[in-house]
Amino acid sequence: MRALIIGCGRLGAELAYRLYQRGHEVSLLDLDERSFEILPADFQGRFHEGNALNLDVLRRCGIEEMDSVAVLTNSDVVNGVVGYLAMKHFHIPNVVVRNYDPRYRPILEAYHLQMVSALSWGAQRVEEMMYHAEVRAVFSAGNGEVEVYEVLVPEHCHGKRLKEVVDSSMCVPVAVTRAGKAALPDWNMVLEAGDVLHLSATLEGAEAIRQEMLRKEGK
Repeated sequence: MRALIIGCGRLGAELAYRLYQRGHEVSLLDLDERSFEILPADFQGRFHEGNALNLDVLRRCGIEEMDSVAVLTNSDVVNGVVGYLAMKHFHIPNVVVRNYDPRYRPILEAYHLQMVSALSWGAQRVEEMMYHAEVRAVFSAGNGEVEVYEVLVPEHCHGKRLKEVVDSSMCVPVAVTRAGKAALPDWNMVLEAGDVLHLSATLEGAEAIRQEMLRKEGK
């Protein structure tokens, strides 16, 4: 893969090095050439200094030949505009942009760009870890708005149907694993203690699952 990373801060440098280690061709663009100094000494890629809002600068970076572009500056406006240019003007098949300040997410969403909001995602993960020990997230979609949770069915749920345990308005069953064998569940499936459920849910849905898993029989 030929990748262009715009913005060589800590996130851009980490991504560039990861891609390089996996054998991809990596180019980096930043306003300040001193930014490239944070890269590991063994990194081999192309470095470009300039303003990403300048089309000639983007062409000089070889953007027209890229398979993927990541725009990771600390300006949401720059990320949105450059990401949109990469997608619509240069027709890059895979464009990902960084959301630096969650207050500006609507700007990036308006461009219909793939977006990663490290602050929003990180805050939600910390929140989950603080009070969702019984319900573990194993996959996160988007920026954590919907996740797949792993739940171990407790004794008090043995013999109940899935629809009696899980709120269908807040969760979607993905899989159930019993004795090492996974299957696609339906709402009438009878659960057994020790089953491993994978459920897709929002944070509110995960809280509802957690409450059910903690609930004592007869209460």
